[in-house]
Amino acid sequence: MAAVRSFRTAVRLTGRRVQVWSLLGRLPAAMCPIGSLLLVTHDSGSVWRGSAVAGVLAVGQGLGGPLVGRLADRRGQRPVGLAAAAVNTLAILALVAASGAGLPLAVQLAAAALIGVSVPLVGPLSRSRWVWLARGDRPTTVAALSLDGTVDEISFTAGPAVIGLLATLVDPAAGLLLAAALVGGAATLFALHPTAPPGAAPRTHGGGRLLNPAFGLLLAGMALLGVCFGSVQVGVTSTTEALGHPGAAGLLYGLIGGASSCAGVATAALPARIGLPLRLKSGTLLLFGASLLLPGVDGLTSLAVGTACLGVAVAPQMITMFGLAERTVPAERLGEAMAALVSSITLAQSAGTLAAGWVADRHGPTAPFTVTCGAAGAAVLLALATATEHRYRRRTPDRVGPAKLRQTV
Repeated sequence: MAAVRSFRTAVRLTGRRVQVWSLLGRLPAAMCPIGSLLLVTHDSGSVWRGSAVAGVLAVGQGLGGPLVGRLADRRGQRPVGLAAAAVNTLAILALVAASGAGLPLAVQLAAAALIGVSVPLVGPLSRSRWVWLARGDRPTTVAALSLDGTVDEISFTAGPAVIGLLATLVDPAAGLLLAAALVGGAATLFALHPTAPPGAAPRTHGGGRLLNPAFGLLLAGMALLGVCFGSVQVGVTSTTEALGHPGAAGLLYGLIGGASSCAGVATAALPARIGLPLRLKSGTLLLFGASLLLPGVDGLTSLAVGTACLGVAVAPQMITMFGLAERTVPAERLGEAMAALVSSITLAQSAGTLAAGWVADRHGPTAPFTVTCGAAGAAVLLALATATEHRYRRRTPDRVGPAKLRQTV
């Protein structure tokens, strides 16, 4: 089967071991926001202080990601990845120490900000590394991005779960200490692997324009997906509490991640004639249709069905937008582009969480899902514009340049 061959080719490009490091190395990015919230809240007795620290950390991740990605594109993944892993490890340990010692909030906020901006970006750099290794082989690139999307879903689901278990069974600090160990170990090994691409040649520095209409539309699309993530998280939490089963929220998050992971792997089996613009439009329609199931849920069964359907649409959407970005931006700035897309999701997820929380307080436990519906509906309209722009750019390759630029990589 062609899809299976593409998966095998993609794995051979990097080797199996680096995929283990990739998974373990990206877990801390999902662990640190919730881990900092639990730790600081426990040590200070203040939910507000914990929320402030977690919020600053999340904003730092969103703002620092493109910077780390750009440095990796220019200087190479190895030196930038090693430096980021070292700084991130020390920053996590500093936050644990500051919280445990009861140091002023400003010190804890500074440590949280440093954690955020120094995240090693194993996920985005893994995607750009795979694209670089594929050398323009389209089936292999699609398979690689599908696999990487699945790994992302696993990390997003497993990270908070591990933090919660360690906080309950061991100590609130245990999760962040494990995150520091994973960054210092797995993220470092990922950066050291021989497949790490070098930096761009000096003559190409600054030569490629990153922000163009097509990429701007992708950033907006990722932001709407982030709003969906944040609002669904709040909606699932508030609805399960209202139904008297608050413990089911974690299982439903896992259901979303599991459904998304399976759909992500299946994406590579789609025939090549179903192009990325068509996949984008179809995926957003599925996302919107699934979101409409959620505001009217009246029990755990209907909530599980709605969230599972939503999960099926998530990974294919992300994979498609990453694939469109690979065709849109200059090859020597691909790492920065992947990081910017992830940052767009991260920042928008925070905004979606805030908006959904406000709606839940005023209109009831299922009201946050209306935010999901609104974001998904807007994503459909945006997908139409994005697909049109990308079809136009493919008809006028002289405007784009990535095809020529990739020949130099």
